[in-house]
Amino acid sequence: MKKYENLAKFIIENVGGKENVISLTHCITRLRFKLKDESRANKEALEKNDGVASVIQKGGQYQVVIGNHVEDVFDTVVEIGGFNNTASSTTQNDEKESGLFNKFVGIVSGIFMPVLGLLCACGIIKGLSVFLASIGLLEMTSSTYVILNGIGDCLFYFFPIFLGYSSAEKFGLNKFVGMAVGACLLYPNIAALQGGEPLFTVLSGTPLESNVTATFLGIPIVMMNYANSVLPVIFATFIGSKVEKLMRKITPTLIKMFFVPATTLIITVIITLVLVGPIATWASQLIGLFVLSIRNISPVLTGMVIGGLWQVLVMFGIHQGLTPIALNNMMTYGYENVMCNMLTVPFTTFAVVLAVYLKTKNEKLKKTALPAAISSFFGVSEPSIYGVTLPLKKPFIITCISASIGGGIMGFFNCCTYTQGGLGIFALPAYINPKTGMDMGFYGAIIAILAAMTCGFVLTWLFGYKNTNTVKEVKENENIDKENLIKQEIYVTPVQGEVVSLESVDDPVFASGTIGKGIAIKPSEGKVYAPCDGTAVTVFPTGHALGIQTKANAELLIHIGIDTVQLEGEGFISHVKQGENIKKGQLLVEFDQEYLKNKGYDDTVMFVVTNASSFLDVVASNDEKAEQNKEILAIAI
Repeated sequence: MKKYENLAKFIIENVGGKENVISLTHCITRLRFKLKDESRANKEALEKNDGVASVIQKGGQYQVVIGNHVEDVFDTVVEIGGFNNTASSTTQNDEKESGLFNKFVGIVSGIFMPVLGLLCACGIIKGLSVFLASIGLLEMTSSTYVILNGIGDCLFYFFPIFLGYSSAEKFGLNKFVGMAVGACLLYPNIAALQGGEPLFTVLSGTPLESNVTATFLGIPIVMMNYANSVLPVIFATFIGSKVEKLMRKITPTLIKMFFVPATTLIITVIITLVLVGPIATWASQLIGLFVLSIRNISPVLTGMVIGGLWQVLVMFGIHQGLTPIALNNMMTYGYENVMCNMLTVPFTTFAVVLAVYLKTKNEKLKKTALPAAISSFFGVSEPSIYGVTLPLKKPFIITCISASIGGGIMGFFNCCTYTQGGLGIFALPAYINPKTGMDMGFYGAIIAILAAMTCGFVLTWLFGYKNTNTVKEVKENENIDKENLIKQEIYVTPVQGEVVSLESVDDPVFASGTIGKGIAIKPSEGKVYAPCDGTAVTVFPTGHALGIQTKANAELLIHIGIDTVQLEGEGFISHVKQGENIKKGQLLVEFDQEYLKNKGYDDTVMFVVTNASSFLDVVASNDEKAEQNKEILAIAI
């Protein structure tokens, strides 16, 4: 059963049935029917359907607005209705990747963006609870402390549930199924399997020897602790989105409502437990072995590795491989000198984010950076990582480099912790030797912190963040930076002329924003240029419209004139082929303005982002003139 079969049947029925259809074509967003009797169509029923954006009766056409998946619906309608006429088809573009790291950063940043404010809030609350305990205002055993610390720690502990929701939204999975996947990973009885009696051992006699404490239908499962983890649930929801898509295709409609989420949840969780658990566990063990081996060679090198890679290890959930080493050292020697080298990480993050905060003129970035920096100072760096440094990339790399330098200094001074300490600034008392007091190990930690902070701040100020403003303003009248908290993609003018608001154009679908967000231009010449690099995924033979897929996966629509599809290509010359890679400034289409006006057509050019809901915002220039190569529109990713 095809995805749009029910919708197609509904549309055919409510345009008056097959026998009421004279012809059917489609443009880039609409099914365009010519009906024998429009009074037989049920406009009200069509517009109430979730698959239909709106219905327009204009120019002898009955237009059913679908959106940018109109071609899939069109193909299904033609097949079910047995209509002989066809229209332009779209080929899928070969997505041009901008690099695996950039794609990874974009995905992770996009997933964290919805919870970023709460992340900052919880980080500050958690730091506050530790601060009140450290100055003696609260006892760590008191119920007040437990409740306050729990409020601050709840988001971090239940990260997989929150991220299950936002990552499901990112990958197109049912959001509540995404939450359920995260909840399964934390479910107490499942989590308790990690501490169960070993059933048997895998990879015996190797460094990766692991106890299997659970099985599923005989399949061994190496359990791990998923609390506070980030990437396992992202991996799980990605797999879940693929499973759900498959199950929707093969499941009968009658049982689809419950069968699809049930099978998706079972398959996704089992795959995650079977694959992620062993991979994370073995990676943790390898990290532990690696650190032990270099510790015997050089404490400085050990400190550099721990400091430089700590954030990466935590993101992947494989830092737990160092915990047994730390516990063994503490119990055997009375001190710990491996994991303690990560002390400079939150301070370095604080300094880097502070530099971004002081340098940027972007108010949106400032609002995120300040509380994130405060949270880092108290030892909770997640808001800074996922809200500032990782999306901006360079500050994240600078943080790793600077923290590595700080870790190396700590290794040089042989810094140790002698008890379980707090976070951030409250971790320092744990570095005081109970026998000799504040020795060089303690002062070495202070030196390392100051060195790492200085390095991070200076490098970020000089190289890590460019505060170059564009001409655009967001709705709150804030200037947009070219390099922002969230990566932006900027588009130049596709056609020269006078900029007008999209709401003012004489087409209710574009004016209402149904198609997407953007601008309209009253052209002063009949030439359309590429607003950015990308792929021409839709090029109508009529030449009146084309769709562009950008590097950031934005779907741009350039629509020349209103209802000009009816000219059937007269007055248009296309210079690009469907599927062709295009460059910014490349001539795409020429159109005869005089011909369009003589035929009675409005030649206004609409330039919109049709998948605007996939991005944080679409912002436009305030300039009234659209000039070639001038920045005119941007998306915030």
